Amino acid sequence: CYAGLVSIPDAYYQAAKIDGASRWAIFRYIQLPKMNRVLLIAVLLRFMDSFMIYTEPFVVTGGGPGNTTTFLSIDLVKLAIGEFNLGEAAAMSIVYFLIIMLLSWVFY
Repeated sequence: CYAGLVSIPDAYYQAAKIDGASRWAIFRYIQLPKMNRVLLIAVLLRFMDSFMIYTEPFVVTGGGPGNTTTFLSIDLVKLAIGEFNLGEAAAMSIVYFLIIMLLSWVFY
């Protein structure tokens, strides 16, 4: 995100300073619109990264108590390895992939 912030030309900030814009106005009307794509990519990458989380919740809690810390990745591993239900786990993985691709296509 810092690279996107640095890539905004100084002319925008100088014009805002001449117009007497507040810091909030500079953020709202200059920085946020100019960093829209960068922020979108960052959020999308974090969203995809959150689907890959497996180790930390499984090691710390094992998906419990109950199912409070169960993620889809934990369910997929339990289904594929624990129950040896490879077909259903593969189908869930494909649906999972399609959801990520759809969100990527919609937001980008």
